[in-house]
Amino acid sequence: MPSPPSLPAIPEALAGMLPPECRQMVMVTAPGERATMGRLWRCERGADMSWQSVDETATVRLGRHGLAWGLDEPLAAGCGVRRIKREGDGCSPVGVFAIPAAFGSRDAPAGLLLPYLRCTQHHWGIDDTRSRHYNRIVDAREVACDWVNPETMIPGNGCYELGAVIGHNPRCAPGAGSCIFFHVWQSPETPTSGCTAMSLPELRRLLLWLDPGKQPCLVQFVLAGNEPE
Repeated sequence: MPSPPSLPAIPEALAGMLPPECRQMVMVTAPGERATMGRLWRCERGADMSWQSVDETATVRLGRHGLAWGLDEPLAAGCGVRRIKREGDGCSPVGVFAIPAAFGSRDAPAGLLLPYLRCTQHHWGIDDTRSRHYNRIVDAREVACDWVNPETMIPGNGCYELGAVIGHNPRCAPGAGSCIFFHVWQSPETPTSGCTAMSLPELRRLLLWLDPGKQPCLVQFVLAGNEPE
């Protein structure tokens, strides 16, 4: 088996945002601010607190308009983007994000450690900035509807057959971006609306590796040297 590839350097601003208790990191790198394709690395922190890749990398699809800076972190030099993420901008967020839970349209995969939500036709992702449920997955049987045009959590294209929540905009600030997930790509050629997507086998492998006891985080950024001028 070949050795895992060497990790790219994490921008200093993002490295400083990683919680010390985080011992699993999903790193996603993009070749430019407008890139719609990236590379995913699964990493673990060693006893010396350094990060090591644990397996081969995977190809991912990103937002159709590339990447933009996540709201809850200050703009920082060396992270490869100038834009700030907004609702409906078609950008995947740059920053450090928790991975708190998984979801899907079927029973949880055997061996999954993350909390899991089995979605039905009653579950919706709320992207209406006027709703008090903005940036949440809700069960319409349990809450009063105050939204319009929600996103079904069981789309016909199967992209939410399996997924995980990316903790962008955890304060649910209206307009800052909503319902950002890892999910199954529609095809290897199709970008997303702001999520990070991959093949179903790669996504399953990723989610079965994640351990909530290790406080996993996503670190997503543009590779050094490819920042906009």
